Amino acid sequence: MAFVFRQKILFKHCDPAGIVFYPRYFEMLNDCVEAFFADILQHPFESLHGTGGVPTAQISARFTAPSRHGDLLDLTLRTGTPGRSSLALDFHAACGGETRLTANSTLVFVDGNGKPQTWPQSLKAALNAQAER
Repeated sequence: MAFVFRQKILFKHCDPAGIVFYPRYFEMLNDCVEAFFADILQHPFESLHGTGGVPTAQISARFTAPSRHGDLLDLTLRTGTPGRSSLALDFHAACGGETRLTANSTLVFVDGNGKPQTWPQSLKAALNAQAER
């Protein structure tokens, strides 16, 4: 199942040329993931980060068209089936039907010391329910 997160491109996202400065896309992707964990999985980051977290272990992106101040991006997130401690994510960002960015990343569930851990059962069940098969 896909999760869609709408992001208006703000002044803070843009470089002097008036287009999104590429590192800001990574912040937007993280905002999308954080909303997904809170709104869909019912496991907000503020709860997870009390004893661990889900840092990004890998990310790759392809930028296909510029986004400009005021654009409304629809960031679509799809998840794979969770592994023992990892989760594959696929992103598609579009504005008005035009693809602006595609990306994929891997999250890893870690304990408070940053060591990979098995997903908690309730979180893994929620992730399995959302997984693209």
